[in-house]
Amino acid sequence: MRTHHRDTSFTIPVHHNTGYVIERTVLPLPPSNGEEARFEMEVYVRFMRHLRQVPNSRMDIKILSAIQFTADTMDIGDALAARTLVDLGLRAPRAAFPMTFLDFVDNSFRRAAWETGLGLPPASAMKLKDHWDRIGEGDCGPSGWESAFRAVYRENRYASV
Repeated sequence: MRTHHRDTSFTIPVHHNTGYVIERTVLPLPPSNGEEARFEMEVYVRFMRHLRQVPNSRMDIKILSAIQFTADTMDIGDALAARTLVDLGLRAPRAAFPMTFLDFVDNSFRRAAWETGLGLPPASAMKLKDHWDRIGEGDCGPSGWESAFRAVYRENRYASV
């Protein structure tokens, strides 16, 4: 009986005491065919092409660079490029996403239902948050280590303006 070998070249496993493996990085799938998927397909294709060419061994750096490259070449925001890829199934550690997208996700979980009128964060953001919880990065919001990083990041950004 022939078994299929799964290509794990783009995944970094995380082992827990339960004995199963959680993939730290899951790459997106191409969008389904349709007129409305043209934008998503362009984001996907540019991202995947650039991802292979980033000269770095760290997957989170490769993903961040590919997101920023995609956003720059399409003249869209980093957060929109990241959100589109997350909608297509991209799951990665927090370090792989631009700060503007992390702000969007964090703020969407902080908002109460009465503030937005919608009640819940987007489904893709909820799945990404579940992924972060599974790989041990769920408690890195503004009350964790990230708040100090954000303060330094914003201070440098304001100082350079």
